[in-house]
Amino acid sequence: MNEGVQLTQSEAGTRYEVFHTDCPARDVVDHVTSKWGIWVLISLRSNDLRFYELRDGIRGISEKMLAQTLRALVLDGMIWREVEPTTPPQVTYGLTEFGQYVSEPLTNLFDRITERLPAPGAG
Repeated sequence: MNEGVQLTQSEAGTRYEVFHTDCPARDVVDHVTSKWGIWVLISLRSNDLRFYELRDGIRGISEKMLAQTLRALVLDGMIWREVEPTTPPQVTYGLTEFGQYVSEPLTNLFDRITERLPAPGAG
């Protein structure tokens, strides 16, 4: 997990000032809760996936937005990226321990919402 910036509390127990504009945790929250960040994290909850699998599975995301979202989440330490030296390169993504921890409540939120929505076409 050396690639990312996993945010933890300091030894003194001080907390991040998330309402302050230059708080580093704020950027991570923005990446996780962005339009596509949530879907990437939820998609990776059950399996590691290749770029094209994420692109095809998350309807409506462009390759550019997927690449930007993945790059941000890798830098934040939420997901890992593995490149296989093939032609063309095969890139696989998966959740780090930090990403698993953060994506669990997102999945629960998604489940709660879909459990309470009326069935499609039910009016």
